[in-house]
Amino acid sequence: MIVSYGALVPVALNDDTVRSAPKVLLHDHLDGGLRVGTVIELADAAGYRDLPTTDPAELGRWFLGAAHSGSLERYLETFGHTVAVLQTPDALSRAAAEAAEDLAADGVVYAEVRFAPELHVENGMDLDGAVHAVLEGFAVGTARAAAAGRTIRVGCLLTAMRHAARSREIAELSVRHRDSGVVGFDIAGAEKGFPPTRHLDAFEYVRQQNAHVTIHAGEAFGLPSIWEAVQWCGADRLGHGVRIVDDIESGGRGDDPAQPPRLGRLAAWVRDNRIPLEMCPTSNVHTGAATSLADHPIGLLARLRFRVTVNTDNRLMSDCTMTSEMTGLADTFGYGWDDLQWFTVNAMKSAFIGFDERLALIENVIKPGYAALRAD
Repeated sequence: MIVSYGALVPVALNDDTVRSAPKVLLHDHLDGGLRVGTVIELADAAGYRDLPTTDPAELGRWFLGAAHSGSLERYLETFGHTVAVLQTPDALSRAAAEAAEDLAADGVVYAEVRFAPELHVENGMDLDGAVHAVLEGFAVGTARAAAAGRTIRVGCLLTAMRHAARSREIAELSVRHRDSGVVGFDIAGAEKGFPPTRHLDAFEYVRQQNAHVTIHAGEAFGLPSIWEAVQWCGADRLGHGVRIVDDIESGGRGDDPAQPPRLGRLAAWVRDNRIPLEMCPTSNVHTGAATSLADHPIGLLARLRFRVTVNTDNRLMSDCTMTSEMTGLADTFGYGWDDLQWFTVNAMKSAFIGFDERLALIENVIKPGYAALRAD
């Protein structure tokens, strides 16, 4: 147990009960979370003929198999298909609406879903049009979820591609739309050879505008990527950040096997400053950032009280949900409701919305939701 709340008889922890628990998601890619059937229908509408198969079950298996290759580069190749079918406002709006509905059905009460506008302009849609389409879709999906009795709030993160040269433009786009539902700026893509410091002007602009930054760092590359993200680029959060464990010396040194792990200066700084880690366990195993769920650094980092959050990354590619992530961690590490609440509160504290809004969700939605699950 990470936290103790007393001797109450808890509701059994399983897929159904975890699905009913309020959850918070900070790291989820729009183009990585489409429904398989939607990919096929959008491909047909767009005249896109390069899907490996148009059979829904087979296509779902293909995405999972390609993702579960142990290679981040191979994993990223799967996005060629989803991005190809998201080149019109209608397609983007549909994907966003369905994402909001699917997350709400999974018990997510607050989500930040990210996408890269620069990847969706091949057919003439401009960057602002792409953002408008996604925000409209989130509004539609949120309304549909409410009509079904589920409440969710969705914020949008705008992602720039680290291998491209449009980061300042995307940063300005994120600030321009921050009063309409965009909550922050991100960069993504292969880390090796494309350090975040290549985009310093974008990060400086966002911070000067009092806006928020999260950076994919420490997923497939090591400590230098994390160091640059937090110390040069001013990241408020780290996307993944699993390689921070490279700066932690395991316990049991010398003649004292009970000696606790020792943190290096960067790991200590990240923990001391409560830099949130957007951890995506299943995805990290699929890309080779972790060898298995049991060996995932999330166990150690949670035990050492880093600001750990649990996320899906790409629900289509990794065939996962917030429910499956939470239940997988509970089964692997023996977590209970107190632990799942701890992860959820961590995430809500780290969200890119106002303090009052975060506090209201914690006090009025998250804590009561878990309190109900800790006792029958």
